[in-house]
Amino acid sequence: MIPEVIAPPTLLLVHGAWHGGWCWDRLRVALDGEALRACTVDLPSAGGRSGIAEDVHAIRKALAEIDGPVVVVAHSYGGIPVTQAIAGAHNIVHVVYLAAFQLDVGESLFGFYGVPAPPPSDVTQAIPDDPITQFYADVPSSEAERAVERLLPQSTQSFTDAVERSGWRGIPSTYIVCENDQAFPAERQETLAVRSDEIHRLASSHSPFLSMPQDLALLLSKITLGASS
Repeated sequence: MIPEVIAPPTLLLVHGAWHGGWCWDRLRVALDGEALRACTVDLPSAGGRSGIAEDVHAIRKALAEIDGPVVVVAHSYGGIPVTQAIAGAHNIVHVVYLAAFQLDVGESLFGFYGVPAPPPSDVTQAIPDDPITQFYADVPSSEAERAVERLLPQSTQSFTDAVERSGWRGIPSTYIVCENDQAFPAERQETLAVRSDEIHRLASSHSPFLSMPQDLALLLSKITLGASS
């Protein structure tokens, strides 16, 4: 009798602020080499004015379209709606926070930094003045420049909305610290990483999916296969 071959979980890749699903393209190619299937989602808060609730809806819709178990990978801001979206989901076997905001109930991005809520007229957060330094310090210059061209203003509401449900409290989680991150310094990441069940580190800037996609793919493969065993 030939033993049944069980496919590994599918990865759902959730981008951070100002970005879109396009930012995962190089990583998805590397994941193909690891025989891992990956899907992406575009969060409406990037390029729009919606808050966490709309991003949560988009993530849950993407999850509903995936058959079988899922490992969710959240980058940066993406950790906030992911934390809420996975609460109560039945097909999530693991969640990975990649230099991400692994917040708890009642916490918001601005609150994490101790930043007061802006006036109602401030509906979007502009693209940072030096995005290459902040996001892509170790990304090849041509690749970094192409990425900057695709960035969008980010909804202010998404930075002020507080988490209402904390899915990582009931789902196994891993935190990947980006040690050379200039957008979200490693010291701040470490304060959140202790909330995860395990911690890994990459010697990368804020966007290892662009600067070291193969290294990140190998690490995600290890985490994913471990989650399915």
